Amino acid sequence: MKTKFLTVALGIALSATLLSASAQKSYTEGLLTMKTSGNGQEVEVKQYFRSDSTAATFSAGPANLKLLADANYKFYAVLASVPAANIKKAAIYTPAEIDQIVSTFPAFTFAPSAETKQIAGFNCKKVVATDTKTQKTYDIWITNDIALPAAVIDKYYAAIGGVPIQYPSFQQGPNGALVINEYTITGVSDQKAPAGTFAIAPDYDKITKDQLDAMSRGR
Repeated sequence: MKTKFLTVALGIALSATLLSASAQKSYTEGLLTMKTSGNGQEVEVKQYFRSDSTAATFSAGPANLKLLADANYKFYAVLASVPAANIKKAAIYTPAEIDQIVSTFPAFTFAPSAETKQIAGFNCKKVVATDTKTQKTYDIWITNDIALPAAVIDKYYAAIGGVPIQYPSFQQGPNGALVINEYTITGVSDQKAPAGTFAIAPDYDKITKDQLDAMSRGR
């Protein structure tokens, strides 16, 4: 009888261990850290997020940049500050400009593979994404260890079946050409954003996307 109870107890303990090991951590707000590259240099990106918006910050040379976006692709702004030159500019995109950028996004179909590996402590599996517009393929490494709000995940990865951890991101450059940058998520926490993170401070001069593009080209 005692042996039977011991067997049951061990089974319960084993089940609890397996459930704990496979439990998915769900975040509704927090901080993502990512790495990418630009102009031959590694760039660290910090992205605060909540269910309805994101705020990504990084440095490029003497400039500090912040990208503000909402979950529904109705608002997008690029904030640039250059402390040495006392410059603070905020480019707010119009709805038409946002729609034009979204129209350049790839349209993916996804084919899960059997390949797995660990990236930055996340258990990942490879998904092959095919852009139906160009027929180009991309290897995307996703995880189900965590769940993030839709605002955090690029629109073209919404149906991929997990959180992209190592993946290409598609953006429009200042000359209108499509720019592809590789990103790797290196960490996630439930750290809350400081006050004002998702807003444009009043000391920023508001400019247009065209003016921002001209600044990016050195004009």
